[in-house]
Amino acid sequence: MITLVENQSDQLPAIMSEIHQHLGHAYYIGVTGPPGAGKSTLVNRLIAQGRALGKKVGVIAIDPSSPFSGGALLGDRIRMQDHASDEGVFIRSLGSRGAHGGVSRATRDVVRLMDAFGMDWVLIETVGVGQTELDIMEIAHTTVVVLTPESGDTIQTMKAGLLEVADVFVVNKADREGADKILHELKAMLEMSHAEGWEVPVLKTQAFQNVGVKELAETLEAHRRYLDSSTKLQEKLLALREAELEEVLQESFRQWLKGEIPRRPEAEALRQQVLSGAISAYEGASRLFPLLQGPPAKR
Repeated sequence: MITLVENQSDQLPAIMSEIHQHLGHAYYIGVTGPPGAGKSTLVNRLIAQGRALGKKVGVIAIDPSSPFSGGALLGDRIRMQDHASDEGVFIRSLGSRGAHGGVSRATRDVVRLMDAFGMDWVLIETVGVGQTELDIMEIAHTTVVVLTPESGDTIQTMKAGLLEVADVFVVNKADREGADKILHELKAMLEMSHAEGWEVPVLKTQAFQNVGVKELAETLEAHRRYLDSSTKLQEKLLALREAELEEVLQESFRQWLKGEIPRRPEAEALRQQVLSGAISAYEGASRLFPLLQGPPAKR
């Protein structure tokens, strides 16, 4: 079923409608950050923490897609083979398929499937592509931003985006030189933001040695309790649903255009002018839109 969803099968609307009444149990946790931050190792350790708490854990690892097939390269799933025989863990790699924010179009739907299948935690590890990683906010209840002692330049260039994304900061590989420096920089940045409500924690981990991961799991559960006890969860759910509706409408409109333009001779002629370079895409779009609003010309 996940393959049908990832491939955006014609059955997708029926599948999502069927599972809709079974949603709302799982806790969606996004794990994001720059390449090399150790996100996969951290997720691997979080799976173990979740299982120790008696939770069923689903993992969606968004791998860079093959530029030719659009398929995931499966690197993250290979790195999480420690849990391959555990029936309480389900791991799936998805191709990013060129998604600018490191989140594939199918990710939201696969998260919903895992929720409907009875997962308690759904961990979503995204491709580390920097500032555009804001997409994860539109899926996760809680977003963990993973950095390293070498991430100082990243912080300087991503200040606004990082603050907007993070519910929890993690400085991984904290045994390296510079860990305390980046910790202080993050805390200073958070103090200047004067955010109300949840105080974004900054944690230190050494995921490879399994240091600090239990504290991270406890912090995640604390953030979930905070969301449940305030209006924040409902606000998040409203934002998630609005983003989902917008994405579904965009995709539906894109598919409609693919079929509708060739049916209309004037519209197809304009498309060909754009393809040939005779007019710009902007001019083509501005002239196509009114054409597509009316009924097709009679043949």
